[in-house]
Amino acid sequence: MNVMVNCLDYCLTHSFVPPYVDSTLQFSAWAENCSDSAGSQAHAAGKRGPDSDFIPITYRVFVRHPWFCDAMTGGLRYTGPMPLPSWHPDSLADRMPFLRRRALLTQATRAFFAARGYTEVETPYAVPAPGEEVHLRALRTTIHGPDGTGRALWLHTSPEFAMKRLLAAGAGPVFQLARVWRDGEGSARHAAEFTMLEWYRPGLPFEGLMDETAALLRAVLPPVVTSGRTETSLAAFERLTVAEAFLRFAGADVLGTAGDAPGLAQSAGAALRPDETWEDLFFRLLLERVEPHLGRAHPTFLTHWPAAQAALARRDPADPRVALRFELFVCGMELANAFEELTDADEQEARFVEDRARRHALHGPDWPLDEDFLAALRHGMPPSSGIALGFDRLAMLAAGADRIGQVLWLPD
Repeated sequence: MNVMVNCLDYCLTHSFVPPYVDSTLQFSAWAENCSDSAGSQAHAAGKRGPDSDFIPITYRVFVRHPWFCDAMTGGLRYTGPMPLPSWHPDSLADRMPFLRRRALLTQATRAFFAARGYTEVETPYAVPAPGEEVHLRALRTTIHGPDGTGRALWLHTSPEFAMKRLLAAGAGPVFQLARVWRDGEGSARHAAEFTMLEWYRPGLPFEGLMDETAALLRAVLPPVVTSGRTETSLAAFERLTVAEAFLRFAGADVLGTAGDAPGLAQSAGAALRPDETWEDLFFRLLLERVEPHLGRAHPTFLTHWPAAQAALARRDPADPRVALRFELFVCGMELANAFEELTDADEQEARFVEDRARRHALHGPDWPLDEDFLAALRHGMPPSSGIALGFDRLAMLAAGADRIGQVLWLPD
């Protein structure tokens, strides 16, 4: 069989494929039986022979800039750029300024916590129970013993349970830079596998954790950070309760309508969707009306969440309708989630049971209840505050990156 590829050589020679693009070239050429005289004559004349067929051919070249071209000539069609693989020298060179800044950020973060008396810890990544969040999906694996028996484990979505066990054991202030996994996530600001910075300090109140978080950002970031078109000054940090934010940006009384979906919809002037619960509407309003206003000119601590979103936070003794929980927004991006920690094992177990029932209704049964964590709480975890901060997003802010892949050594 002979294949007509003259068009490919011509287009490459005459720069028909733009330079500096990593591309896949797809074109149609025809193949013919060389023993057929008519086919051979047609081949010599550059024409299709009577016994020839069009076949697809793919040719890949590594070049650099992501230009796009769509053209046809001699049967060749250039279908557009493909991204360089993350191992390619040019791809790594493009990311190296961001990655060097990430490396410096890692050093500065460790120095910050060492100076404040924290101990860096490492806890298992594959665990019997990865967390109890309703909407986070974990990845399952199986560990086999020497006798071949298998044990189901899960890649943790956070090291929180493990680090709180250490608090109960008397480890004192601890921090960790942990790899975590959350199935089904991926965007310019999300990766299914990423790095979480978590720290916990016994005796530190809710407000003190906000002060310490602001001090960390000022210590490791430039005075003004940028992501996309948003520029945020770290000179001052805003503190805004969830109730204040909903009233200001959604016109809604979120605490007065707690648990009442029609009431919240009426308060916000929103149409309630079929089968939409109060929690569903709460998060829809949060995403659509509230979050777009947070962490813009200055970082925003969004504090005092409704008790229904308490998770592992204790309720505010001054107002049991809310929990001592905050989220931090910088450059319009959620950066961290924090609690003044719940230490009551019975209340925590009741929350787990409720959350497990909701999660199982959505995704089916999964892992067993973490009785060992509850036992640690019953043994006695000291009053503490703790926070989970997305370290890759922190690196984006430090380096001025627009996409999480720019601060990852080997992005997908």
